[in-house]
Amino acid sequence: MTRILIVDDDTELCDLVREFLEPEGFSVESAHDGESGVKLALSGDFDLAVLDVMMPGLNGFEALKRIRADSSLPVIMLTARGEEVDRIVGLEIGADDYMPKPFNPRELTARLRAVLRRAGGGSGGGPAPQTIILGDLELDLGSRDVQCAGREVKLTGVEFSLLEQLVRTPGQVADRDGLSREVLKKRPSPFDRSLDVHVSNLRRKLGPMPDGSERIKTVRGQGYFYVNPAGGGGTDRQ
Repeated sequence: MTRILIVDDDTELCDLVREFLEPEGFSVESAHDGESGVKLALSGDFDLAVLDVMMPGLNGFEALKRIRADSSLPVIMLTARGEEVDRIVGLEIGADDYMPKPFNPRELTARLRAVLRRAGGGSGGGPAPQTIILGDLELDLGSRDVQCAGREVKLTGVEFSLLEQLVRTPGQVADRDGLSREVLKKRPSPFDRSLDVHVSNLRRKLGPMPDGSERIKTVRGQGYFYVNPAGGGGTDRQ
C-alpha cells in the first residue's frame, strides 16, 4: 500500500482523512506537531507527506525546510484558503503541491495520486529508462536523477517533470497552458503563480549556463523554453 504521512495538529481532521484514504488503498499515519512530523518524514517509511502550514511550535514551512535538507519526499502543503503568499512560499521552499483548507477529500485523493505519479514514475517491464543529455545537463528518466555541470541536483517530482518537458524540445517554447496541464495536472488560471515558482526554483537549482546566461527563458505571454547550447536537438540514450 502507498504510505501517506499527515502532519496536522487537528487530530479530528487527521482521523477524517485516514477514514477516507484507507478505503482508497492508502496506508495513513499521523503526526500532530512539526518536530514529530519531520522525524517520521525522514524515516524513509512514507511515500508522501501532507503538511499543514499552521502548527504550534515548528510550523509547516520550517518543517518543510528540514525535510528538504535531507529528502526529496513528495510533500503537499495545506494552506489557509485565500492565503496565496503561503502557497508561493511553500512552493519556493520545495513543496510539490498545495491544498487550501477546508478541502474536498476526493480532491486530496486526486492530488495525492497526481503527485505520486510525477514523483515515482511507472513500474513493470517496458523499455530501459532513457537518459536525456543536453550540454552539461543529464536527466535519468528511470531514477529521476539530475546531473548539471558535474554535480547532482535534487529536484522535487514536479520540478523534474517540468524540466523533462522543457529539455525534450530545447529552444522551442512550451506554452503555459500545456505545462500546467501536463506537469501540474490542472487547468491554468491567470492568477495562479505555481508554474512561475517552479520555474524559478529550477533556475536557482540548476544555475546559469557555462557562459553565464539563463538556462530557462521566459517568452512573455507564451511560456518558457530551455536554451539549447548546441543550437540543435538534445540526445536520448536508451
